Amino acid sequence: QVQLVESGGGSVQAGGSLRLSCAASAYTYSSGCMGWFRQAPGKEREGVATINTGGGITDYSDSVKGRFTISRDNAKDTVYLQMNLLKPEDTAMYYCAARPRIGITGTYICPTEKYFYNTWGQGTQVTVSS
Repeated sequence: QVQLVESGGGSVQAGGSLRLSCAASAYTYSSGCMGWFRQAPGKEREGVATINTGGGITDYSDSVKGRFTISRDNAKDTVYLQMNLLKPEDTAMYYCAARPRIGITGTYICPTEKYFYNTWGQGTQVTVSS
């Protein structure tokens, strides 16, 4: 059963922007945590940004703070990742992840640890050239 579908990846020059989308099923999107992770060849999958789907509180890795923004659209059961001022080191496969229906408040900060999440999309490639 496909519960998360990423889109919006592509190839851009350094300094450019991309907006990734993660379309979720209503169940997968429901009150809990969602996040974006990325994995470059030869590297571990790392957390990029997370969002509490109930309250909207967000968290980011230090490497993307001030450049990336995670947001949600509750009417569409969709999470976005706006990526600005892209750098070549941002090149990676980007994955959407979710952990729905957990007992958290709207102000809970969702972890950037990949093992916290139990539902994953197939990924979308982002390539940034200099």
